[in-house]
Amino acid sequence: MTRVLLFGASGFIGGHARAALESDPRVTEVVCPGRSTVDLLGGGPDALAALLREVAPDAVVNCVGALTGSAAQLVTANTLLAAKLLEATAAAAPRARLVRLGSAGEYGPVPERASVTEDEAARPVSAYGVSHLAGTRLFQLAGESGQVDAVSLRVFNPIGPGMSEENLLGRAAARIRAALADGAEEITLGPLSAYRDFVDVRDLAALIAAVALAPELRHRVFNAASGRAVTAREAVELLAGTAGYRGRIREAGTGPGRSAAVDWIRADVSRAGDELGWSPVRDLATSIKDIWAAGAAR
Repeated sequence: MTRVLLFGASGFIGGHARAALESDPRVTEVVCPGRSTVDLLGGGPDALAALLREVAPDAVVNCVGALTGSAAQLVTANTLLAAKLLEATAAAAPRARLVRLGSAGEYGPVPERASVTEDEAARPVSAYGVSHLAGTRLFQLAGESGQVDAVSLRVFNPIGPGMSEENLLGRAAARIRAALADGAEEITLGPLSAYRDFVDVRDLAALIAAVALAPELRHRVFNAASGRAVTAREAVELLAGTAGYRGRIREAGTGPGRSAAVDWIRADVSRAGDELGWSPVRDLATSIKDIWAAGAAR
């Protein structure tokens, strides 16, 4: 039986990861410390190591990171945190499986219409992508050398109930809801022409659990995605149709810096299928219906 130490359980992905882990019969306990217990970003590895010794986990899952900020902030949240986790785990819980969430932003531009595999050359185009690629590479080196049983998931575009306005569909849902309330005939979003691979956060959570609990792993990096690509506009229009909004969706400004230079991305998810028996089970329409329903229930 397994005790899991989960960081970031109060967040969008972390909350769903907690639910998936707690529902797994192999898991006896999920320990979810908050910032008052250990400050992952501001604290050092010694405090983290002390917590690891106290909890004695069989697996450690980190869902803490940053999507936006300066280059220094992104490196602190996504790279230095990865190094801190590796150092503390090696010192205090060397037999634990250590899992972190990376990003599709590590890949950068990929050939159009191709499905990117985990072995694709990574060419990130933003500080965000670089910060995650550095974290993933540190985990690979630690895992391959036997220092720590470390694994990274390259998360594509997670969507689903509870998502925030920091992400496109969460932002679109909030603006559509406001427009319906006010009778507005138009909402404005950034550019929507890029193709994205949207993965339901509950499917992602199932993969997190599968990686954390697998007895052995052959690989150190797994794509976490749906394996399908649609334009951001298709996804937003599906959301508008689900909401019953018939107003205009205007595109203006620029997209997020972490992905603006990438027009196409779609994952090959066969590695997770072959090694873990995992595959995404929710389609885009289901995810969007549940996004809208969750917002209405607040």
